Parts: sequence; C-alpha cells; structure tokens
Amino acid sequence: MKGGHLVLVGLMGSGKTTVGKRVAQTLQRPFVDSDAVIEGATGRTVREIWLTDGEPVFRALETEALREALDAGMPSVIAAAGGIVLSFENRTILKAGDAFVVWLTADPSMLVGRAQRGNHRPLLDGDADAALRAMAIERESMYREVADVTVDAGSRSVDDVTTAVIEEFRVGARG
Repeated sequence: MKGGHLVLVGLMGSGKTTVGKRVAQTLQRPFVDSDAVIEGATGRTVREIWLTDGEPVFRALETEALREALDAGMPSVIAAAGGIVLSFENRTILKAGDAFVVWLTADPSMLVGRAQRGNHRPLLDGDADAALRAMAIERESMYREVADVTVDAGSRSVDDVTTAVIEEFRVGARG
C-alpha cells in the first residue's frame, strides 16, 4: 500500500505547487514545495543558487529536500522540483518509499506561459518553448518510471486537476 506521502512530479508549469496546495488542504495534510524548502534553507532563490553555484549544487539540494520531505513523520503532499527525476538516486527514493507519485502531464506549448511567470527558472532563459519541449522529451521516461499514475493537467481547470489527483490517490492508496 502506498498511502503515505503524495508526491507531484512534472515539468515546470504543470501545476505541482498550485494543485499541491489545494490537494493538501483537501486532505488536511502539510504541503511541501521542494523549491521553497531549498530557498528557505539557503536563504537564496533557485535562480541565485543555479547561477552562482551551478546545476550540480542545486541538484544535490533537490535530493536533500526530497529526502527530508519523505522522511517526515506526518504524511504530506510534496511538489517535487521539475528536475527531480534526472537523478537515479531520486528515482530510486521515489519508487522505494511510502510515496504515491502523480505525474502531472501537459503539452509543453501549454506550459510556456505558466512556467515563465516570475523570473526564477533559469532553464527557461532564451527560447522557453524549445527548452520545455527538450525537457519533456528528455524526462518523459523518467517521469513514467516513478509515477504511480498520470493526470492530464494541460487544458483542465485547477479544480478538475485537483479532484483527479485526489481520486487517483484515494484509489491508489488502497492498493
């Protein structure tokens, strides 16, 4: 049975944070956003870490944030960083733990506008559409590897996606 933590994975802009907050509220669980955890622990933004220390340091911080969230005693809803699946270690952690993993999918062209809000995603500097398309291709098999279920978050409302995630979790948690 995978009824502990509910982890949302997917590309930038797929709705992990927005949907995650609503799912957590509905399930009456704590909400953990891995990017926010990293920023809180370091006192710096994702962009600052990325540009100052580089991708390897940021990816190590992602792994640490994931481990801490999954080791928490109280089951929570976790919005994992978009690149969390790039690490074999993280994929192993997600598959081995008491986590129910939901992959929020959407066509990359639909995500560009959402993902470009704010200035905190250095991977989208330049041609954001091309970057998201490349990420989708690179990461698809990795998301599929860790996901217990997939929920389309493309053209659906946040409420519809939230409801679908909760329904999948309730069915999946029962085994």
